[in-house]
Amino acid sequence: MQSVSHQIAMPALSLYVHIPWCVRKCPYCDFNSHATQGGEAIPEAHYIRALLADLSKELAAVSGRTLHSIFIGGGTPSLMSALGIGEILNFVKANINCEDGMEVTLEANPGTFEQAKFAGFLEQGINRLSIGVQSFDDGCLQALGRIHDATQAKLAIGKAQTLGFKRINLDLMHGLPGQSVESGLSDLQQALEFGTDHLSWYQLTIEPNTEFHSRPPNLPNEDILVDIQDQGQVLIEAAGLSQYEISAYAKQTSQAQHNLNYWNFGDYIGVGAGAHGKVSRWHDGEMVIERRVKLRQPKAYMESITPLASSHCVAPEELKLEFFMNVLRLQKGVSSASYLAKTGQSLAQVEGAIASARKAGLMMPDRLQATPLGWRFLNDLLGYFE
Repeated sequence: MQSVSHQIAMPALSLYVHIPWCVRKCPYCDFNSHATQGGEAIPEAHYIRALLADLSKELAAVSGRTLHSIFIGGGTPSLMSALGIGEILNFVKANINCEDGMEVTLEANPGTFEQAKFAGFLEQGINRLSIGVQSFDDGCLQALGRIHDATQAKLAIGKAQTLGFKRINLDLMHGLPGQSVESGLSDLQQALEFGTDHLSWYQLTIEPNTEFHSRPPNLPNEDILVDIQDQGQVLIEAAGLSQYEISAYAKQTSQAQHNLNYWNFGDYIGVGAGAHGKVSRWHDGEMVIERRVKLRQPKAYMESITPLASSHCVAPEELKLEFFMNVLRLQKGVSSASYLAKTGQSLAQVEGAIASARKAGLMMPDRLQATPLGWRFLNDLLGYFE
């Protein structure tokens, strides 16, 4: 009889590339981003050399596997040149098998949108843009520390569509400083009028180690937040976008494949300053899941021969929470068989927690899926797996 490792296919594999620089650090941002000094150029060539050296080591560990998607995030990746992005993508395609028509996403800031550069991104292989609009209200944008205004945001979206980008995500926040129900819904309506195939719409949260955490802004009260959320859901559905994850909405067949791989507890390589990765492998008939984190500071990352900051294998007792923290974000959840396929562990080990969650009305009876009540109170549901 074959071992379990020969009966279970490996999870899908994605690649995340982190570009750490931005023009200005936003006060709500807790990502590993670093403002350029005095508008100076980023050290693109040096950074790409470090990235490719890092990537070479990572790809060696996943030899024989096929790449499912690429996401280039930041920071502000659109500060890079089109040729620089192309160099990274060409290296990837030359060194690992890639799925046909693979999704390749670039995060873009409307304040750095240059038509010739973005035409170059499309030519170099970027087939999906994620544009960080956040709001179409100039007052809100100023409060958020964004470098663009509403006019620039609208121009960037329109130009991206004109250039031929078929897949565009708009990143939009609500619950912003001083926002009313009317202004929150106005933001959403303006985003929907562009007819893009994907929307990320989520409430602003105050994260530790941010300027907003040390100097909290005046945020809308709970009643306003609930009204924006409830009325916004109606607008989004009327526009033909379906919610498939807590903060993600898409037209049919336009779900973000890279993010879906995260939420399905798939594998991903992370390269770049501060990037995180998760890679599974079989060892002596058991699945080992390793998490790897790269050095956060760009200078240290570029100068280090080994840019790995830390790595550890996820303990079996930690896997259940990690798994459910991801898959329960999906509206449809996953099949029961996914637990064994993605963790290498028997579902029997968590059946007690699942039974308790189902008894409380928080999980569906036949899938690893939250009920509408469980989705609304997801933190309470996840408590069953801690």
